[in-house]
Amino acid sequence: MTQRGGVTPPEPLLEVADGPALDVDGSLAAAALAGPSALDGVFARGRVRAALSFLGPAFVAAVAYVDPGNFATNIQAGAKFGYELMWVVLGANLVAMLVQYLSAKLGVASGRSLPEMCRDRFPRWGTVGLWVQAEVIAMATDVAEFLGAAIGLNLLFGVPLFIAGLLTGVIAFVILALQQRGFRQFELAIAALLGIVFLGFLYETLKIGPSAHDALNGLIPHLGGGDAAYLAVGIVGATVMPHVIYLHSALTKERVPTRDDGERSRVLRYERLDVIIALSIAGIVNLAMLAVAAKLLHVPGLTGVSTIQAAHHQLGHAVGGGAALAFAVALFASGASSSSVGTYAGQLVMAGFLNVQIHVLIRRVVTMLPALIILAIGVNTTSALVLSQVVLSFGIPFALIPLVVLTSRRDVMGAHVNGITLRWIAFLVAGAITAMNLFLIVQQFA
Repeated sequence: MTQRGGVTPPEPLLEVADGPALDVDGSLAAAALAGPSALDGVFARGRVRAALSFLGPAFVAAVAYVDPGNFATNIQAGAKFGYELMWVVLGANLVAMLVQYLSAKLGVASGRSLPEMCRDRFPRWGTVGLWVQAEVIAMATDVAEFLGAAIGLNLLFGVPLFIAGLLTGVIAFVILALQQRGFRQFELAIAALLGIVFLGFLYETLKIGPSAHDALNGLIPHLGGGDAAYLAVGIVGATVMPHVIYLHSALTKERVPTRDDGERSRVLRYERLDVIIALSIAGIVNLAMLAVAAKLLHVPGLTGVSTIQAAHHQLGHAVGGGAALAFAVALFASGASSSSVGTYAGQLVMAGFLNVQIHVLIRRVVTMLPALIILAIGVNTTSALVLSQVVLSFGIPFALIPLVVLTSRRDVMGAHVNGITLRWIAFLVAGAITAMNLFLIVQQFA
């Protein structure tokens, strides 16, 4: 089933074993009563194949956690403060695991995405307000994705940045077109690009050999002066990205149709595994980015050298062409994959909040305009990337607080409502991020 605008919604994983095909429009009830459920069909393949078939939604979300915005914030943090902000990267990735699991749980337990639930449960004015801020955040997200992929193409092939930005839009469409051949192929393509980013930074880390002792010391919470608070907020914004909070619930709703709470509990166990594996990979990449930048750029004589291009140049100078190539390939893979995911998330957000869809080409052109303007006028791309991530951090509470509220309501979640401990942890996280953003505002304008 293809919706207007060319975006195909996630479809169930398979047909019921020895039974009729199941779809996502509610017609599966009779089939489920007549024989094995869809979940039984999944496990009829064998436990290992069943477990692998559940992996995917968190890998799509995880791409946003290693997008070019992460490159920019981690590189600037490592260049300016060495290993000092490692604890922020670790904390942000742990928060991401909690947030993405709650989003996945909402989709499984309610059969609805977060934007759809907001439309169902909140006043019209509140839903429209959430949609407006989500669109602003989508533009900030595209700034990071397009600038990063454009820089990657520029570093790899010498393509002028503006032309590289246009090529990035085309590449995003090509990856997104895989949905027409089945959502699973789109997931596998995104996971493969995430693997390229992971392998690239694994190679960089092994080649450069950051200090393990200094890295461990950096995990002790401490915030120095200067731009440390600004970069800490940027790291959080680059990691806990609002659009994938919305997206994850849409990827898991009715992915495997379930007929009772027992089956939903079984699915949720695998969703937790999906989140832990995918976001652990993303967390390792982010820690490696900062550690590589700290070892390479936080040295005497390189003060102020904190751009992505400078990191690439210094890699080639200090380590060799292979390391520089791996960095550029990882950056391009990050930008191309996250741009495709961002486009898909934008479609789902508008459809969920407003029950309206526009053609995906129109959305892509509108949201990529700020990035193309930045490329055209020659603004410092790394600084623009960091600023976009700071903007994103201000959008986190607008996605996270409704998510926590909804997953804490029994009439929404049933037996899978948040326990009191999880509920308070989630509210404390939302409050801490909000307080951090307010602190930055006060600091910047004091």
